[in-house]
Amino acid sequence: MTPSPKGRLPIDTYVQGILDQNKVILSKAITVSESTLLSDRHLSREILKKLLPHTGNSFRIGITGIPGVGKSTFIDTFGEFLTKQSLRVAVLAIDPSSTYSQGSILGDKTRMHRLARNPMAYVRPSPTAGSLGGVSRRTREALLLCEAAGYEMILIETVGVGQSEVAVHHMVDAFLLLAIPHTGDELQGIKRGIMEMADIIFMNKAENELLASARKSKAQLSQALRLYPPKESGWKTKLVIGSALHQLGIDQLWDRLCELKARSQKNGYWNNNRQQQALTWMLDHIRSELESRFLEKDLVARRFPLLKQGVLDQEISPIQAAEELLALWQSESGTTP
Repeated sequence: MTPSPKGRLPIDTYVQGILDQNKVILSKAITVSESTLLSDRHLSREILKKLLPHTGNSFRIGITGIPGVGKSTFIDTFGEFLTKQSLRVAVLAIDPSSTYSQGSILGDKTRMHRLARNPMAYVRPSPTAGSLGGVSRRTREALLLCEAAGYEMILIETVGVGQSEVAVHHMVDAFLLLAIPHTGDELQGIKRGIMEMADIIFMNKAENELLASARKSKAQLSQALRLYPPKESGWKTKLVIGSALHQLGIDQLWDRLCELKARSQKNGYWNNNRQQQALTWMLDHIRSELESRFLEKDLVARRFPLLKQGVLDQEISPIQAAEELLALWQSESGTTP
């Protein structure tokens, strides 16, 4: 079999390399899945098709929190804890890419220094490329590739800006919110929607003089959570206090996560949730592909920058601009309104 264009490897090389738990091949396959090139999109689709039977066996955990809460330190500590339980851990860290340059702060391997050197772990920064909510549209593909490579724990770190949490919530089995003790408003910076999504809240940095404040914060959060409607899974949000830096409370957190997994598998929510997530993925992919194919049409591509600037300059309404672009797309595609 001859290699694909641009020096890409043959499909079977990616597939076998991932099944053999080769981190280099895994990274190359994820790079292909993140590419916007049409040939790479086709290649990624074929790789995933062959690997799909080997996916779905991990525990997927989303992790979020306001800036400064210590997400990277927590993931470094929690990941090390998991590897000591003989679990292989993959971290997909969603980076806050610039919407102007599409650059990405790919510093996760330096922020998670212990985990990055751990042979039982794999850390993959994932540039968002300006997609909705700061979540890479290829994060799901990376997740499946990591599962096929035998990683039993998939940790997805979000940028903590709101919409990204919603997107990640639709691809994980458990959603973990990190919080920190405050001297004033214990709910400061924590949005109601994120609180409702959280399965477990870990009060981080509960150490030394902040321990009393952490206990107070835990009590106030417990009161607030009583006002929220019950989750579809039947699970009630649990609160754990601890310190990632000093490795406190991590074992208790793991116990709560195992409890959540056992309960959701027993009552059928685990499988139902995975099915709904697959459906969401399908619909998201349709929307993404439709937008991509729409903007790739010649007439639309030529007219789009002018209409975009017209909307910015308030010379044309957004609806009028959209209708004109849709008319161009219909004429070029041979479709009827």
